[in-house]
Amino acid sequence: MPLLTRLIPSPVVVDIRPGALDDLACVLADERIAQSGRLAVAVSGGSGARLRERIAPSLPGASWYEVGGGTLDDAIRLAGEMKSGHYDAVVGLGGGKIIDCAKFAAARIGLPLVAVPTNLAHDGLCSPVATLDNDAGRGSYGVPNPIAVVIDLDVIREAPARFVRAGIGDAISNINAVADWELSNRVNGEKIDGLAAAMARQAGEAVLRHPGGIGDNGFLQVLAEALVLSGISMSISGDSRPSSGSCHEINHAFDLLFPKRAAAHGEQCGLGAAFAMYLRGAHEEAVHTGEVLRRHGLPVLPEEIGFSVDEFVRVVEFAPETRPGRYTILEHLDLKTNQIKDIYADYVKAIGS
Repeated sequence: MPLLTRLIPSPVVVDIRPGALDDLACVLADERIAQSGRLAVAVSGGSGARLRERIAPSLPGASWYEVGGGTLDDAIRLAGEMKSGHYDAVVGLGGGKIIDCAKFAAARIGLPLVAVPTNLAHDGLCSPVATLDNDAGRGSYGVPNPIAVVIDLDVIREAPARFVRAGIGDAISNINAVADWELSNRVNGEKIDGLAAAMARQAGEAVLRHPGGIGDNGFLQVLAEALVLSGISMSISGDSRPSSGSCHEINHAFDLLFPKRAAAHGEQCGLGAAFAMYLRGAHEEAVHTGEVLRRHGLPVLPEEIGFSVDEFVRVVEFAPETRPGRYTILEHLDLKTNQIKDIYADYVKAIGS
């Protein structure tokens, strides 16, 4: 008998609304995730720690672990501290680094992870990847998707605006990433997972075309949903392809070449996406992407995040080396230094300063 359906790895609970954090304990108990209430809660020293006092009374059976940073050593240490606790689940409460540490630690000790992000900086809040700093720089580690994602829009509104803006850039970059995937399919025959591509692209389009801003709950709802869908699309495809193309290669190049000066992940991805769309000849789409990024206060030119034209040219030239084996518009064009400079000059004229 033919396989008529497939199982999609996705969270059991996705709760995105104002005040969601106040119902965390009830949601986890109702969904049989933590019926006994025995939770290990990993928190940051910043936003997570500030929320601990608010929600601790509703989680009387929880043990709290403060995580110092976002390194592989931090994640391994956290797993070691939690492994003898006989918990039902691990809750990651805080920013992206804490969520990634909690993801890795939960996977290491075989427990489900509940992601409770305090900002919307990128799609890692629901992805099957933990990005952690290590001795070689930064590594990506495969982990199970969170079993639940709880996003309180009231908490998100209190986060620094720059973090939310970064999430906008990361979500919009999906459109370029899927275009790169389709290019590789045409040129190399790389197989595309149509559901993953559709989910990632529509997540990006929803954010790109929404008229609201970061002060609106309606817009924050769409952005949070887009980042969750983006993470699920990666689980469906089995890798980061739906959400990571030339835009992310440019981002990785910024991080590797200028580790002490790099901007936020989503800021660099948004800029990279706009430029990559221009490279592929989608000039109108590149200009529109730039207009939307600017409306949300995101950079569209490297100078806006402190990089010279020559440094950006170096980043674009180096970018293909960051993901060996991945085929994007950068590998397709194989541009040399002077060609990148010329195209960048045209991009600046098209997108405006």
